[in-house]
Amino acid sequence: MTTDAYREVAEAAWVWVLDHVRDAEGPWLPESVTDGWEDAGPAGDRDCLYAGIAGLAPLLAEIAHSRPLTDEESRLAMRIGQRLSATAKTRSEASLFDGLAGDATALRMLAPAHVPVVLHRLAELATPDGWVTTLVGAPEQCFSDVVMGTAGVVMAATWVGGEEAESIALTGCEALLKAAGRTPAGLDWGSWPGAPSRGPNYSHGTAGIASALAIAGATYGRPDLVDAALLGAQHLLAVGTLDDGGFVVPHTIPASKRDVEPITYSWCHGPTGTSHLFAALAHAGVTEVGGLRVNDLRRRCFRSVLDSGVPQRLRPGFWDNDGRCCGTAGVGDAFLDGAQDALDAVEAAALLAAARVMGDALVERSIRVEDRAFWRFVEHRKDPPLLAPGTSWMQGAAGIAAFLLRLARVTDDGLNAPVVDRPDEWWAVPAGLRCSSAPARFLDVI
Repeated sequence: MTTDAYREVAEAAWVWVLDHVRDAEGPWLPESVTDGWEDAGPAGDRDCLYAGIAGLAPLLAEIAHSRPLTDEESRLAMRIGQRLSATAKTRSEASLFDGLAGDATALRMLAPAHVPVVLHRLAELATPDGWVTTLVGAPEQCFSDVVMGTAGVVMAATWVGGEEAESIALTGCEALLKAAGRTPAGLDWGSWPGAPSRGPNYSHGTAGIASALAIAGATYGRPDLVDAALLGAQHLLAVGTLDDGGFVVPHTIPASKRDVEPITYSWCHGPTGTSHLFAALAHAGVTEVGGLRVNDLRRRCFRSVLDSGVPQRLRPGFWDNDGRCCGTAGVGDAFLDGAQDALDAVEAAALLAAARVMGDALVERSIRVEDRAFWRFVEHRKDPPLLAPGTSWMQGAAGIAAFLLRLARVTDDGLNAPVVDRPDEWWAVPAGLRCSSAPARFLDVI
């Protein structure tokens, strides 16, 4: 595919997302477009980074690095900032993808002056065990993981910075140290202390939690946190597999009773996300884990994804998702991180080529209706299996569009193209390429 094709589909997807933005005490959009979505009104998680309006912030930042924003886009960015800053004082959910840490992420990108309000609220809600979740259906306790728990708050505070950030991040790190379980090889974490099973990869387990400890330890001069992260990596080596030049860790330990692949390859539960742990350890000055160099372990994660068959849909349940969390866009974005952070030109070229394979698949799988584009994923355990199209950052068109825009920029401008970094991956790219907000001209507008 040409870079024009990537951009054209990304812009078409963005137009489709904008079609579904509505206003009720601030902007909102449905997570998925189903019959009667507008009459149903905003969902309870309307503001969140994962599936809500905060998830438009990283896409708006990507767009602003590609072209000037329209008046409509600038107004939307302003309204998102107003909504998130207004609700921060009374919001009780702290997590990165569903709560205040995600609000701080969006505000740093769109309206940095309002970030201290969110950090102050996070500080108010902190306990020695972390932050108690308020998510519906979740156990009323402090989760530890990246998506729903303390590790995500640590990542956001470390990335955002500011007057209260260090205290928030280190409070969270102390809670994570308390929540760790000792194993023969190192340290292990569940989604929450005492969880009956482990999702050991990035989103809900040891790989993501150890990453948070490593980057906080490096940022705040706490070698004990880096040591704990290293012990987490040692545990993963003990439960994972290094066959065929790769590295994979099971989806669930013990194996899930649900109908799920034992090994998956995504950001959330596979080597795509787990590769970020080895980048975090390298950022923190660690060179080896279990006699293997951390840079080589990161490459092994990429090798496992490359050899898996992704993004082909080889069988029901293998690769039914094209989003950031569980699918093709998340894989492509990690490949771009690796390409821009590669140690040699051969490795960089191979990873950029792999990212383009993901981009090509996304273009080919886009559903076009006039000048709009969207995607529909598959859930093979449902009847019918075809899911409604999603709008969101992690499971829909917004996140996919942002990846395609970045892919076009890197392809056109080279591996030194700027990276709109985020709290869950900023250490995975060279520091000189990071731009954690939109360009200054954009911030001046809103």
